[in-house]
Amino acid sequence: MKKHLIPIIIFSIIILFFANLIWGSVSIPIESVFSIITGKTPEKSSWGFIILESRLPQAITAMFAGGALAASGLLLQSVFNNPLAGPSILGIDSGASLGVAIVILLGGGSLAVIEGLPFSSGYLALVVSAFIGASIILGLIIFFASIVKSNTMVLIIGIMVGYLTSAIISILNFFSNEQGVHAYTMWGMGDFSSVSLSKLPIFCIMISIGLLLSILLIKPLNALLLGERYAENLGINVKRIRIILLVATGILTAITTAFCGPISFIGLAVPHISRLILKSSNQNILMPCTILCGSSIALLCNFLSNWPGYSGIIPLNAITPIIGAPIIIYVIVNQKRIQYFN
Repeated sequence: MKKHLIPIIIFSIIILFFANLIWGSVSIPIESVFSIITGKTPEKSSWGFIILESRLPQAITAMFAGGALAASGLLLQSVFNNPLAGPSILGIDSGASLGVAIVILLGGGSLAVIEGLPFSSGYLALVVSAFIGASIILGLIIFFASIVKSNTMVLIIGIMVGYLTSAIISILNFFSNEQGVHAYTMWGMGDFSSVSLSKLPIFCIMISIGLLLSILLIKPLNALLLGERYAENLGINVKRIRIILLVATGILTAITTAFCGPISFIGLAVPHISRLILKSSNQNILMPCTILCGSSIALLCNFLSNWPGYSGIIPLNAITPIIGAPIIIYVIVNQKRIQYFN
């Protein structure tokens, strides 16, 4: 195991984090950026607003969201013993999207209306509905996984469930007004900039809870990789672990989806990147590496979406497949040679 790679990944996160603060559509001198971060009065008030109210929360959101999606993907791939399991493939983020769609399309038809409400009845409604939707779908997948022993069949069931939720969302879009359809479409493109400085603490706390649960699952997941009977012989309550995994994955997927939209490929591809780097499935090192790689990849995608000199923001879901799809294709083509789950 190449533990010395962890400091390199952390260093890349630091570099990408400051790159997100320094470069963007508005050119701000590097020395001014560091002055603003250290609390000094900026030369222009607009620069201070851009750094503290836009770029800083966006970079922190990307860092936490990337780690959350990567951890949820690793949890699912490990528990299903399947390299193609992930929040998007299994329809979990579709369930979260359905919950959000119900709130947006049936609860006023506009994110602006939701943001105008008190936090407890506004964004919290998105979070709760996304969590319920993600948990229901994940619960269904775990139920079917206990009946259908074939991992391929479980993936097909997940894809079908995703189609069903997408169909319901399409019906809601059809009966919604133009404002609601536009708001949901924009939300569905993915965006790390929707978490403001005031919402950032609750976002980070909830993601941290999910990541803590993921880390607590390291030992049982290592046992489950050797089989359920082996895990039970070690005194591990498999049903309880599945419930904890349901809660952890539900929190990580729901919170990220509610605040940032359905971000594709990070949860599916990043665990494979970590395995290819470490050449190991030992969760003791794989889980931390996956979380850190997720943060690094998300910061990179956010940097590319705010390409320096470009006046607009490129949707995240137009960038993540460029990074994630080649990794998944490589894994599928070389699946026999890459022994992940030994």
